[in-house]
Amino acid sequence: MSDYPNQQVRKGEELPEERLKSFLLRQGLIDSQESELFVKQFTHGYSNLTYLLSIGNKEYVLRKPPVGAIKRGHDMSREFKVQSGLGNGFSKVPKMHAYSNDDSILGSEFYIMERVEGIILNFKEAKSRGITPESFAKISDSWLDTMVELHQLDFKSLGLEDLGRPEGYVERQVTNWGKQYLKAATEEVQAAHQIMSWLQEHQPREYDSCLIHNDFKYDNVVFKDDSWSEISAILDWEMATLGDPLMDLGTSLGYWTIQSDPEFLKQGIPSPTLFPGNPKRSEIVESYAQKSGRKVDNILFYYAFGLFKIAVIAQQIYYRYNKGLTTDPRFAQLNKASELCCVWAMKCVQSNSID
Repeated sequence: MSDYPNQQVRKGEELPEERLKSFLLRQGLIDSQESELFVKQFTHGYSNLTYLLSIGNKEYVLRKPPVGAIKRGHDMSREFKVQSGLGNGFSKVPKMHAYSNDDSILGSEFYIMERVEGIILNFKEAKSRGITPESFAKISDSWLDTMVELHQLDFKSLGLEDLGRPEGYVERQVTNWGKQYLKAATEEVQAAHQIMSWLQEHQPREYDSCLIHNDFKYDNVVFKDDSWSEISAILDWEMATLGDPLMDLGTSLGYWTIQSDPEFLKQGIPSPTLFPGNPKRSEIVESYAQKSGRKVDNILFYYAFGLFKIAVIAQQIYYRYNKGLTTDPRFAQLNKASELCCVWAMKCVQSNSID
C-alpha cells in the first residue's frame, strides 16, 4: 500500500506480541512462534486501529477497536462477516483469515486479513503524487462506478440477508445517531439540536434498500495502480448494513469537501476531493443517478445527514479523548469540528444547496 505504515505503534496501542504469535500459529498463518514479528501502525484513520504484521516472509493486516470504545460502530465480527460473505461473489474485498472475540489475547475482539497492494488516496498521498485534473476525473469515475456496483449486489446470494433490517432503516438511523450524539456531548451545541430536529422532520418515508458500506470515500478504497481505472478492494466495513443506498451516498458527500467550502470544513475534512479535476457534490449526485438509474430526490436530507454523522463520530472520539481514554493529539479539537459540521449542515439546509 502506498500509505505504508512507517510509524511505530502509538503509546497505549501496542499489541502483546507473544499472545498474538500464538494465535497466528494456531490459525496456521505462521510456521513458528520463534519467528520475529514486526508491527507497524496505519495512523491516518480516526476510528478502528489497524496494524501491519510482518513475520517471516508473510504480511497480514490486523484490525481491532480503539481503547475504551463502545461496540456500536466498532463491531469487528460484523466487519469480518461482511467481507467473508462478499468474498463469495465480489472481488473488491480483502481475503479474511481469522477472527477472535477472546479478550485474553489482545484485550478486545480483532480479525486478521490479507494485505492488499495498491494505492490509498488520503490527502497527503494525493498531494505528494501531484495528480492531474484529468487523473482525478478518472479517479472519481472509478470510485463512483464501484459504489454503484456495490449497491447492485445481490446480498441474499452472498449470505448477507440477515445483516440488517431495511424496513424503517432511515428512521432508525436518524433516531439512533441523535441518541449517540447526546450520549457523547460534552457541551451544549445549538446547531446540533437544530439539525437533529430538521432531520427528524424531513426524512423520507419510502426508499430503496441494498447492501451499503456507510463510509465509502477515497481513503477507504485501494486503487490497483496509478492508471486509476481499477479499484482492487474496499476497506473499513465496520458500518456496512442493509439500507437506503442514498444514505450511503449522503455519507460520502459529507466527506466530499470542495474548494468553495468554508475554510473550517476544508481543514477539518482534508479530502483529496479538494484537488482540481474532482466533480462538485451536485455533479456526483447527477452521475450516481445516471449510473444507477435511481431517483435522487431529497438529496439535501442525505447530505445533511452525512454531515451530522461525521459530527457525531468526531464528538464520540473527542469524548474518549476528554475522558483520557486516548492521548492522540489529533483528537484535541474534534469537539469544535463536530460543532462546525452541524453549523454547516444548517447553512446548507437554509440555502437549499449541497455545494
